[in-house]
Amino acid sequence: MRILLDACVWGGARDVLRQAGHDVEAVADWGPDPGDAQILAHAHAEHRVLVTLDRHFGELAVVRGEPHSGIVRLVAVAARQQAGTCLHVLERYGPDLTAGSIITVEPGRVRVRPPEGTASGE
Repeated sequence: MRILLDACVWGGARDVLRQAGHDVEAVADWGPDPGDAQILAHAHAEHRVLVTLDRHFGELAVVRGEPHSGIVRLVAVAARQQAGTCLHVLERYGPDLTAGSIITVEPGRVRVRPPEGTASGE
């Protein structure tokens, strides 16, 4: 899967995800942070699932209707657990993400928000 890691995601997650066969790009490699709207637009243009800790991406997608290619938001997941959590989510919810779902992961809980206009999202 094609993934964009937001700058707030633990840097070691990139190598773990790459070793698992994913195509991973990291915002941390870009230099100055271009802002959430540009990050989300880049992820969408590159058909990458965005992995972040930041709730603002969901707001951009849901409230403002910004296009995206799937978002994983990690909430209260320790830095060194982020890579394993991502791997689990990508394996278990890959089809949901490629369909444009927003997945929020908290310890002991996963919420899937399907894209608007899908049978389960209407």
